[in-house]
Amino acid sequence: MAIQIRNTEDILHRDTILSKITEFDIFKHYCSNFKELNIKFCSDLRVDSTPTVSIVFYKKGLLYRDFGSGQTLSCFDYVMHKFNLSYVGALKKISIDFGLGLTGEVTEPVAITYGKIEEPEPSKATVIRVKRRPWNEEDKNFWTQFGISKKTLLTFGVYPIQYYWLNETRFKSHSLSYVYVFTTGYKIYSPYETDTKWFSSAGKECVQGYQNLPEKGNIVVITSSLKDVMSLYELGYNSVALQSEMEMPSQDLIDDLRSRFNYVLLLYDNDFDKGEKNPGQTMAIKICDKYNLINICIPTIYQSKDVSDLIKNCDKETANNIILNNLPWKVRTTLTKK
Repeated sequence: MAIQIRNTEDILHRDTILSKITEFDIFKHYCSNFKELNIKFCSDLRVDSTPTVSIVFYKKGLLYRDFGSGQTLSCFDYVMHKFNLSYVGALKKISIDFGLGLTGEVTEPVAITYGKIEEPEPSKATVIRVKRRPWNEEDKNFWTQFGISKKTLLTFGVYPIQYYWLNETRFKSHSLSYVYVFTTGYKIYSPYETDTKWFSSAGKECVQGYQNLPEKGNIVVITSSLKDVMSLYELGYNSVALQSEMEMPSQDLIDDLRSRFNYVLLLYDNDFDKGEKNPGQTMAIKICDKYNLINICIPTIYQSKDVSDLIKNCDKETANNIILNNLPWKVRTTLTKK
């Protein structure tokens, strides 16, 4: 039956699609050789005489893993790759084929849905291994746009990689990829990927940048990511980042930072492009209310959601001035950058 009325809250977005159908539905409809999860089959994206591909659970989602080519695809990546579509084009195709009505078109669904697929019992923690590669000009161009030097990358344990292993399965880095080395594990960062941008074995207890903090200081900033930590470091600020911006800092962490620094500030994403929802600032307000912290919000006029983007879109001086101008007078007059 065609969807006749479109919910005004529905937008063409991966989360909206996955609220109506499952990743299993998408793979099952478009991947003709796929029969069951975790069972290898022949790729239909390349010449493949023996079964080398399987679709498996990973972090409560599904991934297409080609053990022959090293390719890893989400269900959306798969549709993009198979039909040579852009990301938005893939979302539109899925909406039309499943009759979801997210493109404004009334269509009869041609795809079958199977309902929720139960996830197997949790397995052991993911073990990540990597093969590093030499630094090159492309690495320099990527990181310098955020004001981050190779010296700072090495200080924070960031290295370019050619391959990585998730447990015993090897994957080739098809675009720029890096490993973040922490004392509790690794994080893989592939900035140009969509749904496979991050893999981590570090755990929630790992506070990014913590090991680089001085014993004492004037201010410390809690920010959104290690990239922002490094951009702030280049500006002269001590900072840390949790593994997720949606995670509430622990009381122990706040107490530790307050015992070592005169001021604890918060600089989270300004998700201006998400309207009133603005998850970064919504979480920032919750954290500041709970711990009575100072919130620094990048003005929307700069169209930069975080400090690294601010440096990319403007420059270091502008980023530093915005931070200083958003600080209370008392903090600003006592601030001495390291």
